[in-house]
Amino acid sequence: MISLYSGEFLEVSIKDLMIPSERVAHVQVGNSLEHALLVLTKSGYTAIPVLDPHYRLMGLISTPIIMDSILGLQRIEFEQLERKRVEEAMNTKIPRINIHSTLKSSLDLLVDHPFLCIEDDSGIFEGILTRRTVLLKLSQQVKRYNKK
Repeated sequence: MISLYSGEFLEVSIKDLMIPSERVAHVQVGNSLEHALLVLTKSGYTAIPVLDPHYRLMGLISTPIIMDSILGLQRIEFEQLERKRVEEAMNTKIPRINIHSTLKSSLDLLVDHPFLCIEDDSGIFEGILTRRTVLLKLSQQVKRYNKK
């Protein structure tokens, strides 16, 4: 039987599992909603981080958030896409984890979120931890223990 408290799985560093910021699609707070929608569509992601000019994590933007912000009373106001800025629509209440965290401290958040944004002690965006990455790591552990 696998012991999750053996330290091999739960104490894994977030640094070892994260996708670094250089490989994560993101937008800046001052970008238009049109730009954000293009990045979301091209990347195929449901949500992406929003950063300030100093690469501090400010929130998340998603296609549903964008669509909700351009929805008028009688029609979708597509002209708002180029006028409105990401900072006007983004979700600022997002789960964040510190780069020095362990997997154990992130599991509860991953139950409800497909990915978690990782920041350093100064709030600088370092990357993301995806539910997929954690499940792959767990799968590797299970396969390794099944061979024994």
